[in-house]
Amino acid sequence: MTDKTALFESQRPALTALCYRMLGEVAAAEDAVQDTWLRWSQTSADTVHNPHSWLRKVATNIAIDALRSARARRETYVGPWLPEPLLQSDITAESPFVMAQECELALLWAMERLTETERAAFILREAFDAGYAEIAETLGRSEAACRQLVSRAHKHLQAAGPRYDAPPQDVAALIARFSAAIAAQDHAETLSIMAPDAIAISDGGATVRAARRPLIGPLEILHVYSSVLQRKSKPDLTPTFVVANAQPALALSRNGRLTNLLTLALDDAGLIRWVYTMRNPEKLTPHRFATIVE
Repeated sequence: MTDKTALFESQRPALTALCYRMLGEVAAAEDAVQDTWLRWSQTSADTVHNPHSWLRKVATNIAIDALRSARARRETYVGPWLPEPLLQSDITAESPFVMAQECELALLWAMERLTETERAAFILREAFDAGYAEIAETLGRSEAACRQLVSRAHKHLQAAGPRYDAPPQDVAALIARFSAAIAAQDHAETLSIMAPDAIAISDGGATVRAARRPLIGPLEILHVYSSVLQRKSKPDLTPTFVVANAQPALALSRNGRLTNLLTLALDDAGLIRWVYTMRNPEKLTPHRFATIVE
C-alpha cells in the first residue's frame, strides 16, 4: 500500500460518516467516497498542502451533487422516504461506517428539510468541528455566509420538533411502553406517552406495504398501529432490542430475517414526538454491506 493510499484509507471512516450524514443511504455514501478516492488517485499529492481538508472538501461537494440527484429521484419514491438505518450488529470495527453510525435517524430525517449547502455547512461545523474558513473554502462562500447557513440550519432543525440528544435509556423505556401499550390495546397508556404533535413515518419502499403518508397526531398513530398489529400479529415474529444509529430500536424478525425496525425520538417533555418504522427490505438486509465490510 502506498503512502497516498494509506492516507486515504485512514480518512475513509470520516469521509464515509460525512457522506452518510449528507445522503442518509449506505450505497450512496459508499459511491461518494469512491468518487473521492478516484479524484485523489488522479491528483499529485505534492500539489495538496492539506490532504485532510482537500479530501473533506471534495467529498462534501460530491455529496452535495449526489444529494441534489437523490432528491429528484425521491420525488417518485413510493410512500415516505426515510434514511437507511445502521445497525450496530452489522458494523464491524473495520467497517468504514463505524463513525457514520453515530448519527441519529431523527437528525438524518430532520436534515432533509435543509438545503444542500445548509446541510453541508451544518455537518462540517457540528459533526466535524470545521472552522468557518474551511467551510467557506469548501462551499465557495464567504465566512459570513457560512455562519448564516449554519444558523439557518439550526433554526430549521429546532422547528422539526424531536430532540436529537435524548438519553438512550429514555428512548428504550418509551419504545418498550409504546410497543406494549399498542399490543395490549391500552389506548390510555399509548396516548399518555405521546406528544400532541407526534408524527409517525413508515418506509416500505415499493415492495412492502406501509402507510403511504405520515401519520399525524396520537389518535391517528394509535388507530393505524393498532389496526396493523391486529391484522398482522403473528407468533413467528421475534422482537429484539437492538442499537440503530446510536439509539435503541425494536427489531422484528421472521425466521432470522429482519422485517421491521422501530425507533423513537422524544420532545423536550420526554414524550414521543417521532416514530420511525422501516419495512423496506432493501434498507434492512445486512448484505448491503457486502461490498464495504470484509
